[in-house]
Amino acid sequence: MKIKKCFIPLLTLTLALALQVGCQQKKEKASYLNANLSIEKRVKDLLARMTLEEKIAQLQCEIGEVEGKNIIAEKGIGNLAVTLRPYEARQAAEKANRIQRLALEKTRLGIPVIIHDEALHGIVGNKGTSFPQAIGLAATWDTELMEKVATAIGKETRSRGIHQVLSPVLNIARDVRWGRVEETYGEDPYLTSRMGVSFCKSIEKEGVITTPKHYAANVGDGGRDSNVIHFSERLLREIYFPAFKACFQEAGAQSVMAAYNSIEGIPCSANKWLLTDVLKKEWGFKGFVVSDYGSASGIYSMHHTAATKKEAAKQAIEAGLDVELPGIDIYGEPLLQAAKEGLVSESTIDEAASRVLRAKFRLGLFEKRDADPEYAEKINDSAEHRQLALQAAQEAIVLLKNQDNFLPLRKDIKSIAVIGPNADVGRLGGYSGFGMKVVTLLEGIKNKVSPATKVHYAQGCQLEWTALPPIAAENLVPAGAKAGMHGLKAEYFNNMKLSGTPALTRIDKQVNFNWESGSPDPKINSDQFSVRWTGKLVPSETNIYQLSITTDDGVRFYLDGKLLVDKWYDRGPTSDYVSLKLEAGHLHDILIEYYENGGGAVAHLGWNLKPREDLGIQEAVSAAKNSEAAIIVTGIIEGEGRDRSKLELPGLQEDLIKAVSKTGVPTVVVLINGSAVTMANWIDKATAIVEAWYPGEEGGNAIADVLFGDYNPGGRLPITFPQSVGQCPLYNNYKPTGRSYDYVDLSGNPLFAFGYGLSYTKFEYSNLQITPQKIGQKDEVRVSVDIQNTGERKGDEVIQLYLHDPVSFPARPVRELKGFKRITLEPKEKKTVTFVLTPEQISFLDIKLRSVVEPGTFEVMLGSSSEDIRLKGTFEVSQ
Repeated sequence: MKIKKCFIPLLTLTLALALQVGCQQKKEKASYLNANLSIEKRVKDLLARMTLEEKIAQLQCEIGEVEGKNIIAEKGIGNLAVTLRPYEARQAAEKANRIQRLALEKTRLGIPVIIHDEALHGIVGNKGTSFPQAIGLAATWDTELMEKVATAIGKETRSRGIHQVLSPVLNIARDVRWGRVEETYGEDPYLTSRMGVSFCKSIEKEGVITTPKHYAANVGDGGRDSNVIHFSERLLREIYFPAFKACFQEAGAQSVMAAYNSIEGIPCSANKWLLTDVLKKEWGFKGFVVSDYGSASGIYSMHHTAATKKEAAKQAIEAGLDVELPGIDIYGEPLLQAAKEGLVSESTIDEAASRVLRAKFRLGLFEKRDADPEYAEKINDSAEHRQLALQAAQEAIVLLKNQDNFLPLRKDIKSIAVIGPNADVGRLGGYSGFGMKVVTLLEGIKNKVSPATKVHYAQGCQLEWTALPPIAAENLVPAGAKAGMHGLKAEYFNNMKLSGTPALTRIDKQVNFNWESGSPDPKINSDQFSVRWTGKLVPSETNIYQLSITTDDGVRFYLDGKLLVDKWYDRGPTSDYVSLKLEAGHLHDILIEYYENGGGAVAHLGWNLKPREDLGIQEAVSAAKNSEAAIIVTGIIEGEGRDRSKLELPGLQEDLIKAVSKTGVPTVVVLINGSAVTMANWIDKATAIVEAWYPGEEGGNAIADVLFGDYNPGGRLPITFPQSVGQCPLYNNYKPTGRSYDYVDLSGNPLFAFGYGLSYTKFEYSNLQITPQKIGQKDEVRVSVDIQNTGERKGDEVIQLYLHDPVSFPARPVRELKGFKRITLEPKEKKTVTFVLTPEQISFLDIKLRSVVEPGTFEVMLGSSSEDIRLKGTFEVSQ
């Protein structure tokens, strides 16, 4: 029968609707959609229905914006990276729901996506709660507090529609030159294990997958990030593996991230021994393995163990790497072709895809569990979570020096100087959220002191001398601007190539940005974006100017059409300089091109006629002279891709401390940082030294609580502070040496030992009990000790238990942390603290790398730090 032409569109629509309904009915009848079946049956059923392309899609990830694109509907996508980061909690939850509906309703099989982000010390998102950086959380030595913090992070994360966090960092920070020490739990495998287990267990309970990283051992010679590793298997198993194993086996972490580095020349992302033999077969890990961002493609582009992307894909997936992050490269067409050509078996792809699908079923994503936008808005950065952030910041603070008990200060002090580059800046550390209210120390002190107290503020100097003062808006005219407008025209692109139509065009008054892990605007990606600034530079006077352009990552800087700076590649925040004569009132054409590829976002344009730092120090000295006490708030330059060759305070900060101390005014130095600093040039000038780490959004109030005695500091160092950079690497659990530990010009002792920290009160240790005194190789030992607060203030003590095997083969460390407990005691109060040493804690690896409990005498040491041992005892292990 002939159908009239006018009916064809209607018929086509009817057929399409019928097909869609039929497809939906097929989905509803499919076994994998039956929540009453076991996860394994659901995975098996779904996998049998998938095409090769759909399976590989589950191993892929897209980064940034996906709505409005055909990425999900085309063939499905397994994972999404940092898609929700720019949005506040309610908007993030709403967007997550829309994305999941796309996946569930528009793809052939209705497979949901896993959305991930970072959460080292709070979800990296707009207005999430920011807790102290990981190193600060470790400094609390409080696993119960860590569980509370991680629970809060888990709730905020899941409320936004995020299902996986690329946290925690379990790498062991034995070399403090490494720029990422701040992200770790310190140098000790036992402390790291306990903190890591508390973190992972609590977040997993909230329905969020944790991803311990970077597996494994990614700190190379010289403290350089992700450099080649040539550790023995013994060292890996004794020091660098235990925290990972504990988080998988005790805490149920469902994912793990392969590191950038190679081990003995084999990239971690293509290391079968690491990802399959140890992780999956030996440890029984059932989750999925993800690459670090770009580490999969690094197999051929960085390590050169593969000549082509296809070969790299084969190496990675056969080694056990399940998912490539953050975008599609070797797990795109190269893997597909490798499978079609028989270079990679489909069963290998099935194994990887099943691990991802298993996680999605376990999370309940197929059951269409939408995020609740109202709940997300209510819980993120709630009053309860801010209070917890305050508690965590208080507990993290370590008192390093307190000459003549100068601290705490009186709240009715008549005048106080608050000085330094970090005094009025809320630094949160790497991989931090943004958009929330961050309390600076200047604000915290003003909140604390009497209304009659005069608070004098002076910056004193920059955090580092490299960044010149920003060029003011009045010296800039935007391209195409109307009369009287100032600044530069800014065009923002959601790609790194300045290509296409800008996603955002606006006038930026200055180029003076530190977006960290955030975004310039909700319309712009948090990572992998670019900016073009154009306009005129108008000097106020004729002179020789020094200009600086500081960026992370690439930059091109043109003036009057001349390319003066060309650094178009990934790098940590770095300043480049040009010096030239500029004419007053002359309009100089200016063009800046910038891209950001992840790990932080900094763009700064500065200039100078003459040095201003000396003037800044003079202002600080003047502020101190008019005060009863001076608080100098300092910091360091560190982070991913920012390893340090020197450990002194950068820039003119040490000169600032010395100049202020010369006034005779008692000087307190507060460190806002994530790693150790050396202090040889100024430690004797400081009356007191407070290590505050990156203390989170309530940091200013927490530090003020300690300075003025409303909180008695009880934090302990999770890393060793060396006297000199020449001692690195320096750590507490070293093995006996055949010669001296000293140098010709310096002792081998640390400046501040692992576990060190002072208090405003004193604690007495007594009544050490070790029972039984003699055990078999499968028995436990109970160790108890009485702790009394003998001072006049309530305070916290961290009791640390170290174990030493005096005679062993092979040799064992001089001490190993095997237990710790943080307790709070009122004045004169006494408590008994008990530890249980299990056979696993007493055991070590013998000459054949087998776990054994060696017969003989073991020494138990209890104290307030690794070098402040108060009591010792022994027990014996029989044959």
